[in-house]
Amino acid sequence: MRCVPRSMKFTIRLFAMFLVIAGAARASLSLPPAASAGLEKLYSGDPDAAIEQFQTIQQAQPDHPLGFLLEAEALWWKIYCSSAEFKYGMTDAWRRPKLREDYRYFEVTQKVITLAEARLRREESAEMHFYSGMGEALAARFYGLRGENRAAARAGVRAREHLLRVRFLDPGFADADAGLGLYNYYVDTLSAAAKILRFFMGIPGGNKKDGLKQLERAMNEGTLTRATARFYLAKNLRNYDQNYERALAVITPLTEQYPANPLFALLRGDLYAKLARKEQAAAWFRKAAALPLRDAECLRRVQALARAAFAALGPGYALSSTHP
Repeated sequence: MRCVPRSMKFTIRLFAMFLVIAGAARASLSLPPAASAGLEKLYSGDPDAAIEQFQTIQQAQPDHPLGFLLEAEALWWKIYCSSAEFKYGMTDAWRRPKLREDYRYFEVTQKVITLAEARLRREESAEMHFYSGMGEALAARFYGLRGENRAAARAGVRAREHLLRVRFLDPGFADADAGLGLYNYYVDTLSAAAKILRFFMGIPGGNKKDGLKQLERAMNEGTLTRATARFYLAKNLRNYDQNYERALAVITPLTEQYPANPLFALLRGDLYAKLARKEQAAAWFRKAAALPLRDAECLRRVQALARAAFAALGPGYALSSTHP
C-alpha cells in the first residue's frame, strides 16, 4: 500500500476534526433520557403516556421550558387526532371550534414562552430563543386551526424572530429549521387575498423552496423536531404541491419507525390512494383502524376516518382484509 504523505495526513486529520466539530454543532439541543423516552411514546401513538413522562421533567425542572414544550407537543397530537376529518380525498385537521378543554394547551405554551423569556433576560442563548420561538410557533399552529388568522400571524412572526436569532447565534442548531421551514412554506403558499392582508399587517414574506430545504434539514439533523418536521413535510407536499411520490418517500420511514401511530398510517394510506394504488391504500387504512389506542376519542376518530377513506376507494374494499 502506498504511503500517505505527511502533509496529506495532516489534511486528513484536519478534515476529520472538522467533521467532528460539524457533527457536534448539529447536536445543539441535548435532551435528557426522560424527554427521549416520552417522545418515543408520543410518536408511537400514546400521547397520554408521553404527557406523564413530560410532567416528570416539569417536576424535576419547574423553571425550565423543555417539559412544558414537550407536553404542548403531545397535547397538539391529541387535538390533531380529535379534530381530523376526511375531506378532499385525504385526512387532515382542517378546523377546530373554541373548546374549554383546550385551555391547558394555551397554558403550557404560554408557560414555555414565559420561562424562556425569563432566562433570556438573564442571559441570551440560542437554546432559550429556540424554546421561546417554538412556544410561539405552537400557539400560532393552534390559532390557525381555530381560524384566528391574525393571532396566528402575530405569533408566527414572533416565532420567526426568535428562530432567526437561534440560527444567528448557532448556525448548527438544526431544530430551529422546523419552525422556520413551516413559516417560509406556509407564508409563500398563502392565497392572493391573504398575501394582501400579510402586506398590510407588515408580516415578513416567505420562500417555499427555502422552507422545504429547512424542513428536510430538521427531519434529518434535528433532535426534538425530527419526526414532526418529517410529518409536516410529507403533509405539505401532499396538500399544496400534489407531489405524492415524494411525500410517500418522506412519510414511509416514519411509518416504519413508529408502526403503532395511526395518523402516520393514515397519511401513508392517503398517498397510496392519491397515486391510485388502491390495494396498498386499503391495507394502510385497515392497519390504522386496527391499532389499539389508549385515547378513546382518538380511537373512535381514527376508525371513522378509516371507514371514510375506504368508502372513497369505491366498492370492493372492506376493513376485514389483511394488514400490510
